[in-house]
Amino acid sequence: MTNRKTTFFYAALIAVASLAVGMVIASRLGMSPASMAQTAAPPMNSAPITGPLTATTFRDVAQAVSPAVVNIRTESQQRGQDLSEFFGGGNDLFERFFGQPNPDRAPQEPREQLVQAAGTGFIIDKEGFILTNNHVVEGATKIAVSLFGEDGDREYAARIVGRDPLTDSALIQLTEQPDHELPAVTFGDSSLIQPGDFVVAIGNPFGLAHTVSVGIISAVERPYPVSEGRSAQVLQTDAAINPGNSGGPLLNLRGEVVGINTAIISGGQQAGNVGIGFAIPSNVVRELLPQLHAGKVTRGRIGVGIGAVPADAVDEFGLENRNGAVVLNVAPNGAAERAGVEPGDVIVAYNGTPVRNRDGLVAMVTATRPGTTVPLSIVRNRQQQTLSITVEELDIEAETLALRGPSGGGDNDPRQETTTGFGLTLGNITPQIAQQLRLDRGTRGAVITDVEPGSPAARVGLSGGDVIVRVGQETIETAAQAGLELDRVPSGGTAFLRVLRDGRETFVAVTKE
Repeated sequence: MTNRKTTFFYAALIAVASLAVGMVIASRLGMSPASMAQTAAPPMNSAPITGPLTATTFRDVAQAVSPAVVNIRTESQQRGQDLSEFFGGGNDLFERFFGQPNPDRAPQEPREQLVQAAGTGFIIDKEGFILTNNHVVEGATKIAVSLFGEDGDREYAARIVGRDPLTDSALIQLTEQPDHELPAVTFGDSSLIQPGDFVVAIGNPFGLAHTVSVGIISAVERPYPVSEGRSAQVLQTDAAINPGNSGGPLLNLRGEVVGINTAIISGGQQAGNVGIGFAIPSNVVRELLPQLHAGKVTRGRIGVGIGAVPADAVDEFGLENRNGAVVLNVAPNGAAERAGVEPGDVIVAYNGTPVRNRDGLVAMVTATRPGTTVPLSIVRNRQQQTLSITVEELDIEAETLALRGPSGGGDNDPRQETTTGFGLTLGNITPQIAQQLRLDRGTRGAVITDVEPGSPAARVGLSGGDVIVRVGQETIETAAQAGLELDRVPSGGTAFLRVLRDGRETFVAVTKE
């Protein structure tokens, strides 16, 4: 990904077939001095693509767009060891996404070191503004840009204008200008892209500048983790994307930008492309450009963790279909708690707009200006009601810290209750367990001491150390009481649980076998 060393990150990603694969993000690094410049979002072409595919179609796209594609080289000071003599880096993706060390990575003594990395970007206007990935420039102390067709040793300094981790996008600007007019890309409409459409990627894989690759759109709206508990809907493509392509354009057959290449999946320890790459849709980033120009992206937050309505619990929630989002937990002292939202509520409408699913609700909330008060329609105990909620400003770093917390389990109480049909073993909260789990004094409930692999409990994410504090409408005091309430649930029925996990109550719906 660089001329000398490459910053390369791998991680575990669970594929559709439940096979673990490594996720690779191609280069990383940056920090943001803000620019207060304001600008409107650039225009986009929403006309359908028509006409034949010819022998020169891809050549024409490459010749037209390559001059606007740039190579980005960064330097940063990081604590950590190189993964190998070829791939540089630190901040392993396994740790980034899952909060625990990669078991296949040997521990090394951290030390301060100069790390060089590389990625790609593309010029969006003649003033020298360039779009790239946030992970390309995050933490960078130096950014150097190389232009198409110039001497390979000629680089131009650039600065960060604005960054957005949730879309993995960043806007940088040249602080040195070349002696010629800069070319700029044009934007297509990424909402028109469908599986099977041809696309072209141009980038800097492994330091090989302005490499062109061709493929199709394999899927749209793939969920891609961008922080703990949050994901982005991305385009999937089989156009060859490798480390160093990050931040480069994904183009339609007219040579218009429809995505920003951001990540790949690789098999095992391989670093190369295996035909599964991801790009942030251009419409998402294009709409953020005014805020990126201003140096800060502002989003709304209501302070809930949400999930999909379980297919086998629609009737028991009192719903007509699976539309809506189930509240799994409520942030202490947050907007939702102040509005009266509780774990187990199903949010069915936001500000008068029906909620189709989890991602739809997230999109509506984050697009709301902080400080706005909106109606929130929920279903609780099979009854619909409307609450009034005032949207807060999202602080992604604070949110991530809040989601992380102590974890652990305990099995110090010999009196165990084994449930039938759920795959749970329960115990009482002893002083030792309370200390291990860092429970508040006086906390009552049934602690999960064991979960049978492949059981209904395991499938919904219950694990040792979770404390069941409510089953349905019954507050739980002991393991025996929890076992009794769970036994009341008929086979095929769904138990609605309130679970204390890492200091927060979480709602879990689990169907009995």
